[in-house]
Amino acid sequence: MSTRLSNTDVLGLGFMTFAFFLGAGNIIFPPLAGAQAGTAMLPAMLGFLATAVGLPLITLLAVAKAGGGISVMSKYLPAGIATVFALAVYIVIGPSFATPRTGLVAYEIGVQPFLDAPGAGSLAVFSVVFFTIAGALAIKPGKLLDYIGKVITPLLILLLFALALTVTFAPLGELGVASGDYLTHPFVKGFQEGYNTMDTLGSLIFGMLVINVMVSKGVTAKADIYKYLMIAGTIAATGLAVVYVSLFYLGATSQGVAPGSSNGPEILTLYIIELFGTPGLIALAFAVVMACLTTAVGLVSAMAGFLNQLRPQWNYTWLVVINCCLCALVMNVGLSQLIALSVPVLFAIYPVAIALVALTLCKDWLGNKALSYKFVMVVALMMGLLESMKAIGFEMSSFNYLPLFEIGMAWCLPTLVALLIAIFGFKKSPQEAALAAD
Repeated sequence: MSTRLSNTDVLGLGFMTFAFFLGAGNIIFPPLAGAQAGTAMLPAMLGFLATAVGLPLITLLAVAKAGGGISVMSKYLPAGIATVFALAVYIVIGPSFATPRTGLVAYEIGVQPFLDAPGAGSLAVFSVVFFTIAGALAIKPGKLLDYIGKVITPLLILLLFALALTVTFAPLGELGVASGDYLTHPFVKGFQEGYNTMDTLGSLIFGMLVINVMVSKGVTAKADIYKYLMIAGTIAATGLAVVYVSLFYLGATSQGVAPGSSNGPEILTLYIIELFGTPGLIALAFAVVMACLTTAVGLVSAMAGFLNQLRPQWNYTWLVVINCCLCALVMNVGLSQLIALSVPVLFAIYPVAIALVALTLCKDWLGNKALSYKFVMVVALMMGLLESMKAIGFEMSSFNYLPLFEIGMAWCLPTLVALLIAIFGFKKSPQEAALAAD
């Protein structure tokens, strides 16, 4: 019989989901985007919220509808292709980009400002300490709700709420001047900046992790899992929206405090010092380290759990240890380099992930599911690869005839058309027709 969660457990589940999402990218990208958007803050912020809040919430809805994460959602693809795609997403979210980034941001905001002579040695030591703690928490995933949802996250929310109130009612300047792509297409630029949070990819992973936590608490009925996941997702989305809006506004009003700053951690640190001095910097350091640690725990747990499911003979604890060692190693390349490397990868994989979510939500309308999934995903992948090559720096002007290619959104229309063809043009396969007849 399925267990019903108490109101306290449901709230804790929502806080845990919020904490999983609220990590490195969520803290460092909004201030920089806001600083560059300036007077174009509103459309840029709406674009950012679309990919950093709206799409993750829709993705959680798709996970709930499918009854599982990326592996379940891609079951209509050929088995080998589905596994490769799932593994690619886990690697991006895991040891190659997102997880090491949590440690880097924790270091640059939470530790580096307090060191007299920060360098490669201090970064190396912190990487070991950070991922040792993350690994220790990840080894016992059944305790995640207690560790994160009921203890760490409420403290983090209080700190961020205080920052949001202060920035909203006592900003340190007027809106700055818009620059770069924010001058011509601020919404689209904000939309693309939201890719950097990797929240949509995170939803494909965190959704399953939250489901696993519920199952460990005795929740087994599909209706209950769907309901609780939607409540948790709504809590997380609301919290993220509040954080993003306040940090975006902080960045947009920071040009007098942090002129010429080229990264989010620097803008945030200078702004906090100006507002609250050293006590504020200490509070910020604690908040950022906690946010990054909780996200790292979720990502490490998810990666190890996926590999353990893929190969049950692989020991979960050792997978966590190996993952943490790789993350600590990659972390030492530096934040700027890691972000630069991740951008082309995100331009390639985001359209595919969005296509998978759309297919999952439209699954009941698809005539031939196997053909539909292959067709739409291939179109999204091809267009994503074109965008990725452009982001790397290849000469791609010959493709400017494609709608929206010049602004990095050429994947939208072809993927939408492919989805419509799949819905209205493809007929049921003989196997599907036979099942429907039965």
